[in-house]
Amino acid sequence: MGIAMQIAEIAAAAIPADMAGKRVERVRLRVGRLSAVVPASLRFCFDVVARDTPLANAVLDIEEIPVTAVCDDCGHQWTADQPHFICPRCNGGAVRILSGRELEVTAIEIEE
Repeated sequence: MGIAMQIAEIAAAAIPADMAGKRVERVRLRVGRLSAVVPASLRFCFDVVARDTPLANAVLDIEEIPVTAVCDDCGHQWTADQPHFICPRCNGGAVRILSGRELEVTAIEIEE
């Protein structure tokens, strides 16, 4: 719920002063699979938070970002589909996460 509240705050603050009274039609997000955000739950919470605001009925468009890792031992890069971070090429454990922790608002669409 806290994340939904922050997203609503960001979206409401993005409405320019000369467009006061306009409603937000869509909020686009990038959410990494390691961010501990469940998209369906976030949508539900966002709908609850958005009621009776300029965000009411806005679509929450969520792009899920896969977990990408790289092995510092052999340089192999891969998309991890399990929370098992060992290099599939060399079995090394010196793994860095390159993506999958994102949680960012990328666009806010306001009615014309």
